[in-house]
Amino acid sequence: MNAMLLLALIAAADDQPTFKITTKKQDDTVEVRADKGKAILIVKSPSGISQVVIERQDEIWPKVVMLRLHLKGLESFRVSNGKIRLDAAVSSQSGKVRIWKDGNENSPLDEKSPFWADIRIVGSDGKPARELPLKDGYFEMAMPKALFEGSPKTITVNWIDFYRN
Repeated sequence: MNAMLLLALIAAADDQPTFKITTKKQDDTVEVRADKGKAILIVKSPSGISQVVIERQDEIWPKVVMLRLHLKGLESFRVSNGKIRLDAAVSSQSGKVRIWKDGNENSPLDEKSPFWADIRIVGSDGKPARELPLKDGYFEMAMPKALFEGSPKTITVNWIDFYRN
């Protein structure tokens, strides 16, 4: 497994977050955009199955960490801070999103949970997508703040796209 290391240093104001990003596959890319306490990580994964480790270089995480996964579908999504693991899946037929914690798929989370992540399906026009597979769209989610409690050093994200290239 050749890991590609990307150092995402944003050379701007002092309040811009910096990350050390390690991708599992060489053709995976992660672009970081930051603005006033918000970081957007734009992930492109041609194979549709991979992982990225995001390590904060600052003392704390930004107030908002957004993730955009440029995939055609999202059969499986997982994010972990080393103590807590969240899983999600998006139905290829209905677009329905399911989210659960610590591997307990029989106890799905809802909007009231501090671990809930609202997953939006966005088309190439920037509007909510109406069908899957996506064509040049992405899955966007704000990582739940509860995932960053205690300011873990790293967050690991895994995904499986249900459409293969």
